[in-house]
Amino acid sequence: MTRVTLIHNARLIDPASDKVADGAILFAEKILDIGAVTSAPDGAEIVDAHGAHIMPGLIDMRVVIGEPGAEHKETFKSAGRAAAAGGVTTLVMMPNTTPVIDDQSLVDFVLRRGSDRAGGVHILPAAALTKGLDGALMTEVGLLAEAGAVMFCNGDRPIADTRVLLRALKYATAFGALIAHRPEDPCLAEGGVMHQGELAARLGLSGIPAVAEAIFARRDLALAELTGGRLMLDMLSTVQALAPLQRAKARGVNAVASVNVHHLVLNENDVDGYRTFAKLSPPLRSEDDRRALVEAVRDEVIDVIVSGHDPRPAEDKRLPFAEAAFGAVGLETLLAGALTLHHNGDVPLTTLIRAMTLKPAEILKLPQGRLEKGAPADLILVDLGAPFKLDSDALKSKSNNSPFDEKTLQGIVKRTFVGGRTVFPV
Repeated sequence: MTRVTLIHNARLIDPASDKVADGAILFAEKILDIGAVTSAPDGAEIVDAHGAHIMPGLIDMRVVIGEPGAEHKETFKSAGRAAAAGGVTTLVMMPNTTPVIDDQSLVDFVLRRGSDRAGGVHILPAAALTKGLDGALMTEVGLLAEAGAVMFCNGDRPIADTRVLLRALKYATAFGALIAHRPEDPCLAEGGVMHQGELAARLGLSGIPAVAEAIFARRDLALAELTGGRLMLDMLSTVQALAPLQRAKARGVNAVASVNVHHLVLNENDVDGYRTFAKLSPPLRSEDDRRALVEAVRDEVIDVIVSGHDPRPAEDKRLPFAEAAFGAVGLETLLAGALTLHHNGDVPLTTLIRAMTLKPAEILKLPQGRLEKGAPADLILVDLGAPFKLDSDALKSKSNNSPFDEKTLQGIVKRTFVGGRTVFPV
């Protein structure tokens, strides 16, 4: 039996009701009572929050884990530690492992072994949309969904063949399956290592044009409209993709979108000095793009904020910029990075938290992401204003490639609960 816990003298952030209010919360495996809770059963743990905030645990819809096949980058255990420290209680694991998660046995492997090794943090598998992520032969979407895959994607490899994506969206409608796709024209992006613009030219680096994303975003939305399939435009990075998304939503297209937290806080100038920790895919874009993405989160045109967690060991990052790997860790900095938008007054707090809790829960059809009686007690206690300077060497991930390294952020997770059990600190 999970011990009953009462947290009082707290500020409760409820993303469903759009309210922040003083109160208390009583929970075991599920939330038992919330609001004006004045008593707890004998033997309950009593926690004084001292004015800190209680909110649902974060749900991160895009996380790369090296296990199986690349355990030197990240394991279930190290990813679980990093997630719990960052307030992430549920994460969706990308299929780009070795072997690729493209059959039922590997979905089952993640479901059976993932959460057990991750210290209780929920690890949910995203299955590959095409065999081996080669973009050619569609996987058995129905069987993989039945096995427990929560969505389908092609990892970091966009599907260039429009017929393949069309068939996948059409077939997925029979199962209500969600297809998440990174919109990027691989021909236009080929050879590029950062955002195409004046800075890339000055640094002598090949650029990736914003139009590469915009073209495929329009294509993907058109296919979703044609088929009625559930589409998530994954990790948008440019203003050019936002107007087509907004128009598609207005027409009733079954489409949502995510954005990497790094693209909301940083821009192409963070690459200046050939900083490989800021080499991301999609690349950090212009300040105009960043501001447009922030506005899209504020207006809920973009539905979900993700960490884009992609661990890379030092030997893959400490190279000349053009040769260094793309990717950054983000599980431990998702919340603090996103809170920058709240502290700057750019996005209301409840809107921001909703994009990392309730919205992903609704898209994935999960019971988490809510502060209400009967909901799973996946909760975090956070000091929103507490400042800290990020030391990437102190991260709990096996890799430390964070573009926030040595930057000052605000928002420290004091305690993380999954199913009412403390998973951080341990």
